Amino acid sequence: MYSILKCYSCVFIKEVFMKKKVLAVLTAAALAAGTLAGCGASPATGQAAAPAPAESAPDTAQPAQTADAGSSEASGNYEECTLTFDWWGGDSRHEATIAAIEAFEAAYPGIKVEYNYGAWTDWETAKATEYISGTNPDVQQTNMDWITKYDSGCDVFLDLNTVSDTLDLSTYDPSSLALLTDAKGGQAAIPTSLTGRLFYFNKATFDKAGIAVPTTWKELEDAGAVFAEKLGDEYYPLVLGPYDRAILVAFYLDSLNNAPMIDENGNSTFTKEQLAKALQWIEDLEAKHVIPTCDYIDGEGADSFDKSARFIGGQYAGIFEWDSTANKYIDALGENGADFVVGGEFDDLGPNGSGVFQKVSTAFSISAKTAHPHEAALLLNYLVNTEEGALLMSTERGIPASSVAYDVVSKAGKIDETTAAAHAAVMDGSPMYWNPLFDDATLKGDNAAYNDVYGGLSYNDYDVETAASILYDAYIAVAPAK
Repeated sequence: MYSILKCYSCVFIKEVFMKKKVLAVLTAAALAAGTLAGCGASPATGQAAAPAPAESAPDTAQPAQTADAGSSEASGNYEECTLTFDWWGGDSRHEATIAAIEAFEAAYPGIKVEYNYGAWTDWETAKATEYISGTNPDVQQTNMDWITKYDSGCDVFLDLNTVSDTLDLSTYDPSSLALLTDAKGGQAAIPTSLTGRLFYFNKATFDKAGIAVPTTWKELEDAGAVFAEKLGDEYYPLVLGPYDRAILVAFYLDSLNNAPMIDENGNSTFTKEQLAKALQWIEDLEAKHVIPTCDYIDGEGADSFDKSARFIGGQYAGIFEWDSTANKYIDALGENGADFVVGGEFDDLGPNGSGVFQKVSTAFSISAKTAHPHEAALLLNYLVNTEEGALLMSTERGIPASSVAYDVVSKAGKIDETTAAAHAAVMDGSPMYWNPLFDDATLKGDNAAYNDVYGGLSYNDYDVETAASILYDAYIAVAPAK
């Protein structure tokens, strides 16, 4: 049963556990929240992670020190203080961020940064506790949907316009900043990167089948029969996990209604009958041998597609992944990595069709209750708008949204050709509107609706009508119908 054996690919990028060599003593308030983060373990910390004081310090903001943050002139434009900072991620992100923090502390002697980090598992639970209690850190890695979820009163996240003479916002495209405003129009956060999902294909397998890499939905669907006939039943032109299927259904319904599944006002725009039609389309992709069932995927026992022997061997000839993750698949293919190519945007589902979407990958925010807004802005500006900070942070949170950081990592050769091509395809496409409610925890997560419905449908635990009813109710609970 799917409820016991879940499709492993629902968690495409598994966060590794926190580094254990960085130890510190947490204050009581931080420990109460932090023990919820990670798989039963406390998140690693760099210093004692105390909650930010509630009092507001006088504004001492000075112009942003973008070019030479460590100069003697810059060093006199702040108060000595301790800032708290936390984030989630894997080992390489932790290492890069800690290195950038240490460089910042060297550039700004007198400012100490106490940091706290962990894996994604249960991280939001801990952060929700902090937001409710008002103890969130001075600086924090933030998810896009947390702004509407936890800051409805516009008093959780600092309006970054108030520190824009320190944190240079001009390095960001205004359209990307607009994605992170609060209900009053304040700039609640800055994007670390913009990302999107698109197709990648193993060209060698398509060559072996005697057909070109698909450039349309129809060509992709037609490839299923060709693969089965010429290569055998173990070969598929595409492999999809539950979350991938959820996004494809969003494309389908967007084409059908000329409206996103969840619109800008947070309303669902589709009917239960239309959702059933979209789920039947997914079922048809399995029947046409375009994608394998979750049962078949799980039978291999791999943790993720880049570790799948079927992907590495070319049997899974296509994936639907983030634009920033090409490297791990190229590395998995080894000497055949050159065959891994960007598929681009498919837009032939209908007259309103789209085959790409964009979202804020992660963001950085400052607590509205911080006692040190200027110094917190100095830290953020150093991380995203200085050469040294950007080089140390590199692409650990995706391709940087800051033009300064992008130029730095690009010139340093940190963005490979395939990743750059994928990112360009996402940014230059005609994206479907994406509402952060689409990733609500009741929809996306190990035990949430996408895994239950798409996995259960594939395992034949649900028929299409039952699956549509369950998923429709889950959407309506998050985004009521118009």
